[in-house]
Amino acid sequence: MKKKVCRKCKLFVEGNMCPVCKGNQFSLNWQGRLHVLDANKSEIANKIEIKVNGEYAIKAR
Repeated sequence: MKKKVCRKCKLFVEGNMCPVCKGNQFSLNWQGRLHVLDANKSEIANKIEIKVNGEYAIKAR
């Protein structure tokens, strides 16, 4: 089964609400994964404005 991702912040989500943005709109249509281990030190996370550690989709529709 493909994981669902929040359409707004692109975080992979298990439940019915995104823990980062509190949104409830999800997509099963995503591409690529980005694992952020330390959002404060990651240049990539800083560039795409990720503030919370976790697993993110690169592209979500």
